[in-house]
Amino acid sequence: METDANGRRPVGSPAAGVVHRLAQRHETLATVESLTGGLLSASLVEIAGVSGVYRGGLVVYATELKALLAGVPEDLLADRGPVDPDVALALAEGGRRRCGADWGLATTGVAGPQPQDGKPVGLVYIAVAGPGGAEVTRLDLDGGRDHIRSATVIEALRLLAQRVHAAEAAATAPGVPAAADGDSATAGTGGR
Repeated sequence: METDANGRRPVGSPAAGVVHRLAQRHETLATVESLTGGLLSASLVEIAGVSGVYRGGLVVYATELKALLAGVPEDLLADRGPVDPDVALALAEGGRRRCGADWGLATTGVAGPQPQDGKPVGLVYIAVAGPGGAEVTRLDLDGGRDHIRSATVIEALRLLAQRVHAAEAAATAPGVPAAADGDSATAGTGGR
């Protein structure tokens, strides 16, 4: 198993944990990947029982496909380029909408070996969009291309697990009405 952003091997499978939790909640997931190029979706589909959770994903490596397939606003891409926190959020929300999923999980960044559009190797943004909001996290990763991509997958799955946990906590908090029609209440939009 690969290492995370801090060089540690995760205990257990981050993909298995999130797939099983979403299955228990009867919620679905879609992915939109740039930097990871399908590695995130591959880690998910290795898990038995994923077919009830994973709706599908988009690999939008080329910048124009981020707009065409994932619905990222073209002016945002033109102004800021593909490696940007707002682009990551738009990818996550676009994947969620386009695939008809409860949750969207996205990756964008620079794996190297060269900087891209003035952005350094190892700069990564991961984003998750869910029923109650979205969150983006910036990673500044060291190491080679393979490590950057695999650490991004681990950290993206961790971010999703945190958001799902926050949704559960919000749904069971005193004074929070039960969600209607199986929808979950979640924490509001945040960012790091």
